Amino acid sequence: MAGATTTRYGQFINGEEAPGADGTHRPVLDPANNRPFAEVAEGTAEDARRAMEVAEKAFRESPWAGGDGSQRVKVLLKLAQSLEAELDRFAELESRNVGKTLREAKGDIQFVVRTLEYIAGLADKLEGETIPVPGGRLDYTIREPVGVTVHIAPWNFPLVLSVRSVAPALAAGNAVVLKPASLTPLSALAFARLARTAGVPPGILNVVVGSGRAVGETLVSDPRTRAVSFTGSVEVGQRISELAAARHIPTTLELGGKGPVIVFADADLDRAAKGVIWGIFGNAGQMCWAGSRLLVHASIREPFVAKVKALAEKLKVGPGLEAGVEMGPLVSPEQLDRVVGFVEEARRDGGTVVTGGARLTDAARAPGNFLAPTIVEGLPPEHRIVREEVFGPVLSVLPFTSNDEAVRLANGTDFGLLATMWTRDLATAHSVARSLECGMVGINDPPLTFPQSPFAGAKSSGSGFEQGSRVVEAYTRRKNILVNLGAPRAG
Repeated sequence: MAGATTTRYGQFINGEEAPGADGTHRPVLDPANNRPFAEVAEGTAEDARRAMEVAEKAFRESPWAGGDGSQRVKVLLKLAQSLEAELDRFAELESRNVGKTLREAKGDIQFVVRTLEYIAGLADKLEGETIPVPGGRLDYTIREPVGVTVHIAPWNFPLVLSVRSVAPALAAGNAVVLKPASLTPLSALAFARLARTAGVPPGILNVVVGSGRAVGETLVSDPRTRAVSFTGSVEVGQRISELAAARHIPTTLELGGKGPVIVFADADLDRAAKGVIWGIFGNAGQMCWAGSRLLVHASIREPFVAKVKALAEKLKVGPGLEAGVEMGPLVSPEQLDRVVGFVEEARRDGGTVVTGGARLTDAARAPGNFLAPTIVEGLPPEHRIVREEVFGPVLSVLPFTSNDEAVRLANGTDFGLLATMWTRDLATAHSVARSLECGMVGINDPPLTFPQSPFAGAKSSGSGFEQGSRVVEAYTRRKNILVNLGAPRAG
C-alpha cells in the first residue's frame, strides 16, 4: 500500500464494506508530508442510523449474546492470533496514518493483541451472586449484555483506544458501533474486517467514519444506544454527557490530562531524565497521559533540566517509517499550528524556551508537521501552557522546595489522569501518591499501563474506567431475581 494515492475504504456495516450514503470520500493524509495516500467514505447521519439498525438486529437475532460466553472466548482469542500474525501490516498502517514511529506502532498493536487475549479470558466469567433473604426464597443476580454500545475513539492511539472499550463490550455479548477519528480511521476499518474473518457475526461489530456532529451525535442520541464510551476532549465529552443524560445512558469518559512528573532530589537522575523524555516526546507528545509538567526539586533543577535538554536534542525526528526515527510528526497541520501557538504565547509572556520551540523546516521535513522537542520554563503555575493540555512535544518546568509544594503544584490543574514521580524514598513515594488528585500514579516509571491495570481519571479527566478485570461488567446490567420457594405470603 506504500505510495498508493487511490486506495479507497468504505464504511464497515453488517460484516462487509459499504459505501457512504452520499457517496463522498475524504482523503487520508500522511502527516510526514501531508500527501494523501488513501480515501475513506465520509459517513453521514443516515450511515450512523443504518449501523445502529443493523447492530440491534444482530444483537437480537445472532447467537453472540447467548450461551455461557465460551464461543466469544474462542472468537476473541482467534482475533488476537489473527492480529498478531498481521502485526507488521497493522503497525505500518498505524504509523503512516498517525505519524508515530514504527517502533511505537508495533508496541501499540502488541498491546491490542494482549488486550484481546486478556479480555477474552473474562467473557465466560460474568458471574452473578446469591443473596440471603428471609423465609423460603431464593434471591440471585445475573449479568446480561446491555445491547448496542457506541464507542467514539480519538486519533492519537487509534486501534489501542478503540479496542480497549470495544473488546469488553464484545466479550459481554453486546453489538458494537465504533466511530474512529476521521483523521485516523484506517486501522479500525482493517480490524473490523479481521474480526469478521475471525468469526464475529455480521452486524456485531460495525465501523462508521464521519464527523462528530453528523455521526457521533447521531449515534449517542439514537434510542437504540445502551452505553457510550468516549475518549477525547473535555468539551466534546461534556456534549456527549448531555446527550446521554437525557436518556440515562451510562457513559465512560476519558477526557485528557496535564500529567505532572515529580522529580525529588534523591531520584536516580539519569533514569528519571530518560523517563521524562519518553513521557513527553513519545507519540510526539500526543498522549492524554503525557508527562507534560516537570516538577523538579529546586536543588537539582539546573543539572536535571540540562540532562533532559541534552537527551531531547539528541532525539532523531522524522517520518515514522524511517529507520532510527525516535519522534514522528504531529498528526495534522492544524495540530502543529495549535501547539506552536502555545509556545509562541509562552515566549511572549516571558517564558524561556530551553530548547526546541520551532517547526522543522529543512527540505526533508518542511512538507510535514514536524516540531522540535520543546522545553519551556520560567512561567508561573497559572500560565495557560502549564495548566492546559497542549497535546504536543512541549514540556513545562516548575521548581518546588518541599513535598507539600510539589503536591500543591501537581494538583493545580483541572485534570487528574496520571501523575508520575521519581524518588528512592518509599515513605515519600507512598505518602505523595495518596495526596495526588488523579486516577493513576506511576513511581520510578514513565507512563505505563497494562490490559489488567485499571485506566481511570479524576476531576476533568473523566469518569468510569477502562481495562482491568472488572471492565467487562461495565457493559452489562445486573438483574435481580427473587423466587418464592414456599414462603407464606406476607399479610
